[in-house]
Amino acid sequence: MGGRGKSRTQRKHFRQNRENVWKRSRPDPDPSLSSDKSQTTHWTPFLNENPSFDSYYKEQLIVDPQEWDQFVAVLRTPLPASFRINASSQFADDIRSQLENDFVHSLRAEVAEGGETEAIRPLPWYPGNFAWHSNFSRMQLRKTQTLERFHEFLKLENEIGNITRQEAVSMVPPLFLDVHSDHLVLDMCAAPGSKTFQLLEIIHQSTKAGSLPDGMVIANDLDVKRCNLLIHQTKRMCTANLIVTNHEAQHFPGCRLKGNSERMKLDHNIHQLLFDRVLCDVPCSGDGTLRKAPDMWRKWNSGMGQGLHSLQVLIAMRGLSLLKIGGRMVYSTCSMNPIENEAVVAEVLRRCGESVKLVDVSSELPQLIRRPGLKRWKVYDKSKWFVSSKDVPKFRRSVILSSMFPSGKGYQDLGDSSCNVDMEDDITSVENGKAEDGVEAVENPAMSESAEEVSEFPLEHCMRIMPHDQNTGAFFIAVLQKVSPLPAVLEKPSKHIDEKYVEPPSQSLVDAQAPQINSSESKLEEVLEAVPEENVNDNVSNTEDLEVSPLTCEEHNSEETEEPHNAENTEKKFPSKRKLQIQGQWRGVDPVVFFKDEEIINSIRTFYGIDERFPFNGHLITRNSDTSHVKRIYYVSKFVKDILELNFSVGQQLKITSVGMKMFERQTAREGSSSPCAFRISSEGLPLILPYITKQIIQASPVDFKRLLQDKDVKYTDFADAEFGEKAANLLPGCCVVILGKGNTVATESLEVDESTIAIGCWRGRARLSVMVTAMDCQEMLERLLIRLGAENGSSGHVDKSSNDVGGEVQPVQELNDDDVKAAAS
Repeated sequence: MGGRGKSRTQRKHFRQNRENVWKRSRPDPDPSLSSDKSQTTHWTPFLNENPSFDSYYKEQLIVDPQEWDQFVAVLRTPLPASFRINASSQFADDIRSQLENDFVHSLRAEVAEGGETEAIRPLPWYPGNFAWHSNFSRMQLRKTQTLERFHEFLKLENEIGNITRQEAVSMVPPLFLDVHSDHLVLDMCAAPGSKTFQLLEIIHQSTKAGSLPDGMVIANDLDVKRCNLLIHQTKRMCTANLIVTNHEAQHFPGCRLKGNSERMKLDHNIHQLLFDRVLCDVPCSGDGTLRKAPDMWRKWNSGMGQGLHSLQVLIAMRGLSLLKIGGRMVYSTCSMNPIENEAVVAEVLRRCGESVKLVDVSSELPQLIRRPGLKRWKVYDKSKWFVSSKDVPKFRRSVILSSMFPSGKGYQDLGDSSCNVDMEDDITSVENGKAEDGVEAVENPAMSESAEEVSEFPLEHCMRIMPHDQNTGAFFIAVLQKVSPLPAVLEKPSKHIDEKYVEPPSQSLVDAQAPQINSSESKLEEVLEAVPEENVNDNVSNTEDLEVSPLTCEEHNSEETEEPHNAENTEKKFPSKRKLQIQGQWRGVDPVVFFKDEEIINSIRTFYGIDERFPFNGHLITRNSDTSHVKRIYYVSKFVKDILELNFSVGQQLKITSVGMKMFERQTAREGSSSPCAFRISSEGLPLILPYITKQIIQASPVDFKRLLQDKDVKYTDFADAEFGEKAANLLPGCCVVILGKGNTVATESLEVDESTIAIGCWRGRARLSVMVTAMDCQEMLERLLIRLGAENGSSGHVDKSSNDVGGEVQPVQELNDDDVKAAAS
């Protein structure tokens, strides 16, 4: 997520084993007990109640009092597992058919709980039956033996990328973005990446074999480690239309070219980053995830949401400033707190005036049960409820901001109002289920002084998804549309910058400001709308001083980013450590370099007979500044290429952690040196380039193709089709491609490739053909093949994993496959 180092509560569990998330750790033996007495140790569930939680949300009226018991009862049960089929996958229809015709029936005997009548079922509101709900929690799937085959199916398909295991309500925000295949989309707080993957699916869904969509996604996250999770998640998509960046969301760079001379150097019309769609899934308190993170019950307190309110406003404002006029932004949280939800949306609408409107999407996804947003709510602080900002005492106004109230009236408009509020109480955390923050629905003197406020904005157009409506988690969603340029702030914000964070000044950074995240009302007014990105005019000089430099903001708030360094300084600073790879702005990040070695490119074209229609020029990049020792070559789409060129032109404002799809990899094993071409085709890039390959490609019968997947290493004389074995032996040494034929013999006519074509990369050795695909890919592809061919002899299409161990991978080129194997197994 973007913003602070802290993230949603459930996020920190992403890297941990969640097997016992609904159970406490095993208690230590009590030494006070007598040794002769048998001591019984047992697992105890988390305490799934919190009086402060009940009092707070009862007072906020997030549900009718009559349904409170039902709401809380569902909230205290484990969350059922859900998953989404990758609609752009080659095997999407096969997987959906397997669920509908196999697992729906085979799991019918399982005991249904929670009022469910089916073990698994498609989510009715998700298009195309591509999202599914199971009646089992994740722990049940792991522990129940009768569910083993279904669990193994989910694990395998998830690792391959054919499905994504994701909470059902988390799938909703991308659907309301209305993404088209040619859109430039920003996911501001993207990790761990399930929504990013979903956006990529939508962009790729209608793409034909050998082509790429015109649009792309930029996925951003603040935390470097979480960026790695994001990269691992999206790598399963095998896309050339993604850039992963590492920035604070509220300071995401606009990459605006200021001079016409710079713009003339580019061969495209992208002169700044403006997005068609923005997903603003902000950091939040996360109490909507109590069903999958029950340890939150004891941690919850009423101040969690208030501490994130100002950050959420800043991120939302930055998202709108980066949005094109006519574009759509979805603001979402997994919180039920109106301070993080409706209050943020109201403040954003207040600051944007008539330039942004809240969209009514009640007619979209009609089968999704949602509730309207709240128009009135209260603010709780120090055991007191406040219905209006004028009731907040002066000494608390730096914490309880006026924007948290429905009216949003600033304190400067209230005069010297006074109220009789004590200063004694304090907010502390909740331990062992005790309400130590004192949230109680009691009559408060301050509450009676003012009439309860009602927001003037149509917040009923927001959506609240409640757990007991469709057996899900809780979520909040608001759809915003930008109808005109954002209003610019008339006065330049005054902000002191600590000199220890500032790099040596440059001309472009002289007037840059760096607003920090602070709960102070005065500092909250320093919004990044100061210069809306789409609103800048190079001919108006005074607007230049108003621009907030994303680069400076990022450097002030990130330990990972510093000013440009040279090799000498780095070596002196880290004399005992391995040299860091340095380029331009960012330390510790591999450079992005366009690959233009014509000799290597021509050798690849010639060896594989790649058709001239396949665009190479400008689309190949590497992450190594020393182009003479390039190990991997990546491919990017035209849109990504244009963004990279823009980023170079503005001094590399974007800190790019991942970009492109691995297309070629250098042969470094012993047998690789005998190949006329130094690079093999990566399994990730094969589907894209497959229709353009005219050499080193042969077609195998289903019998021989199955033999390759099972044995992974077959002598030419051992193939069932002797003609296929002879053709394979006559190929040049090195990488080749084998595609699955539809008959029992090798086709003599030219090869026809479409979206349904199944192909694998192989190595043509001296006496045998070896598969260059990971064991997991082999297993999944073999299962798909058996299902398609209607395997008989009592086989269910489930492959014994013992025959697909990693040790059976390509021996002559073992070094080439290590990275793929590690990625699949990680």
